Amino acid sequence: MRSFQFVKMQGLGNDFVLIEGPSQLSAEEIRTVCDRRFGVGADGVLIVTKSDPIRMEYWNADGSEAEMCGNGLRCVARYAFDKGWSNGRNFTVQTPVGVKGVRVLESGDIEVDLGRPQRGEPITIDGVVYEQVSMGNPHVVTFVDDPESVDVEGVGPNLQANFPEGANVEFITVSEDSVRMRVWERGIGETLACGTGIAAVASVVRDARGHDGPVHVVTRGGEASVEFRDGVAWLRGPAEYSFRGSVGER
Repeated sequence: MRSFQFVKMQGLGNDFVLIEGPSQLSAEEIRTVCDRRFGVGADGVLIVTKSDPIRMEYWNADGSEAEMCGNGLRCVARYAFDKGWSNGRNFTVQTPVGVKGVRVLESGDIEVDLGRPQRGEPITIDGVVYEQVSMGNPHVVTFVDDPESVDVEGVGPNLQANFPEGANVEFITVSEDSVRMRVWERGIGETLACGTGIAAVASVVRDARGHDGPVHVVTRGGEASVEFRDGVAWLRGPAEYSFRGSVGER
């Protein structure tokens, strides 16, 4: 394992090892770093590089590169702003799926542009209907009576054979003022939250309700909201530091 310094960050309990770039870790190194018993422990690795625009790369805990990560983007925005890399609170970040706007709010929350949800045709698997949504990465959303009663770690992996690129799976229950959600993420397993998953869920709920008002989503790691502006999903939520450290140094 090569030596490097890192910052541990989390958004809604979705946690990341953040490394300043330019840098490159192998899939094996990423798996080792993310291991919660033998490494630092995280859902994934973020590499953020000071450039114009600031650049973000992301890998899942299993070492696979991911197209997008909404909670990770908020952490990158917080980190870049605190480092003085941005010109103000509104700036852009280059991601694998394009340049995204971010806003560091006075309240401490971060808003990020996750793009326009792309809805696919619903798919029925074993009698259960899943709504297909792309947020630059693939999601399937299903309504359940109670997310807490779902065998997320059983259902999520079993669905993957139905999707060539795999899929993140969201299980939701809708009430009058909010949505409760659990999520299984490809390349990781169940996580406390998924930013792009929250946006995908908000898209499904928005269409079901027939209006564009803000959608409040409650995950196991906390609450976030999505507001649609000209069809673009803006995700708002926290991004916080956990600790700093180094790998491979004594």
